[in-house]
Amino acid sequence: MDSTELGRRVDRLAREHVEYRRARLLEADLPVDPLPLFDQWLADAFAIRDGMLDLAADLLWLEPTAMTVSTIADGRPRSRNVLLKHRDERGFVFFTNYQSDKGRELAARPEVALHLAWTPLQRQVRIEGVAGRVDRDESVAYFATRPRGSQLGAWASAQSRPVTEQELATSYATVEARFEGREVPCPDHWGGFVVEPHTIEFWQGRPDRMHDRIRFRRRGVGWHHERLAP
Repeated sequence: MDSTELGRRVDRLAREHVEYRRARLLEADLPVDPLPLFDQWLADAFAIRDGMLDLAADLLWLEPTAMTVSTIADGRPRSRNVLLKHRDERGFVFFTNYQSDKGRELAARPEVALHLAWTPLQRQVRIEGVAGRVDRDESVAYFATRPRGSQLGAWASAQSRPVTEQELATSYATVEARFEGREVPCPDHWGGFVVEPHTIEFWQGRPDRMHDRIRFRRRGVGWHHERLAP
């Protein structure tokens, strides 16, 4: 790539700018508890995603439930996306292989940060808290709802470990034959984490980068909120 082409690409990024005007996030509209507000924002994300699907099958906004999970390993942050599968009074639940990198990292250091971004709504939510395993019965019950292929994959994949494509295909075929004609049980090494939130920040994009940022912090059994500078 010559310097002229590189300059054009850099200039394209530098000039990229979207003005955020969709909504406001004002203290007068806040609930006492931030979790119902999270539920409403998630419902809004599903509504706009479903509206996009009605317009055109190819216009797919992927995964309103996708969230980044950040852990700590050897003093360094590590992030990846998972799917939010449940939200209740305990916090935010996702499922994974307990022997994966994130599973082992959360076992060693349960402090965790979550991030959900709903770009068409010009919104994002940041969550910080502590993760712990859900009860085994809850993991088994959720596993039973997964598509069979996903169930087999949980047995076939030694998540986060080096593997060749052929080794992975062989492992899946072996597991498929093992459970042929019967239900696939939940592996002992697979299950859920629930993140108990200590801090939840709601971000609503605004013009001139003067975004609305409201941070809720847990205080005893309740919550305290404050506005943050954009």
